[in-house]
Amino acid sequence: MFKVSSNPHIRSKDTTARIMQYVVIALLPTTIFGVFHFGLHALFQVLITVATTVLTEYIYDRCMHKKISIGDFSAAVTGLLLALNLPPRAPLWIGVIGGVFAIIVVKMLFGGLGQNFMNPALGARCFLMISFTSIMTNFDCDAYTGATPLAAIKTGESAPEILDMIVGRTAGTIGETSMIALLIGAIFLLVMNVIDLRVPGTYILSFIVFILLFSGNGLDVNYILSQLAGGGLMLGAFFMATDYVTRPVTKNGQYVFGIFLGIMTGIFRIFGPSAEGVSYAIILGNLLVPLIERFTKPTAFGKKKVKKEVV
Repeated sequence: MFKVSSNPHIRSKDTTARIMQYVVIALLPTTIFGVFHFGLHALFQVLITVATTVLTEYIYDRCMHKKISIGDFSAAVTGLLLALNLPPRAPLWIGVIGGVFAIIVVKMLFGGLGQNFMNPALGARCFLMISFTSIMTNFDCDAYTGATPLAAIKTGESAPEILDMIVGRTAGTIGETSMIALLIGAIFLLVMNVIDLRVPGTYILSFIVFILLFSGNGLDVNYILSQLAGGGLMLGAFFMATDYVTRPVTKNGQYVFGIFLGIMTGIFRIFGPSAEGVSYAIILGNLLVPLIERFTKPTAFGKKKVKKEVV
């Protein structure tokens, strides 16, 4: 029997589970560095947050009499990304609350994988930022006390050395400090064709242009590198803005999406009260994806665009 289904017909050996496994592998360098850099508490935070997201999805599927979906590894990726966005000394229950919120509220209540309107890990992080601001903005740990590099730049204090920021010897969340570790993971995803450079490349370039025009520092290479390496831009650009579900599917839409993220991140960082803005920029971009896709939808093959005459 022939199986007939609607077009388009795409054949690929990659499954959802395999793609998610690639993402987990790509996140291992920054996870390992974060644990080495911040200590065992960071490891416990990662393990408990991942366990929470996987267990929450399993319980929800069982209660709703749905097919168990934890085998696609999407819940594990959500938990890992959320953990990497948490301060290294945050209480372990923060990861539990965030994990439950990410899976139940952002993902499963909207239909599960493929139906969520925003990145679950970022949705949970923003929820935690609003609900537990003092905890989520406290980056003191055994190795570091005081402000993060971006916070120091924002207040006019002296930022850490550029090399320390690129390597990751600074304060920050568990997974955002090492630019080198993040780029290693990003290169792996590019080589495996899991992502391409349309969204992250456009995001980073548009952000650089924005700070060149509006930061007041001109062509200051140290300032630009500090902005790129000192916060969650690399983690967000390569691992969360590229989420298949919450980014535009059209090629032109992905460029528009990346430009929007770069501009919004620049606005939040330069003109906003906070030193960071990647999470809010990506979530706002997620909300605009349907509109972006509507105006960047390509013309169907064999058809012409018909210009509507205004009477």
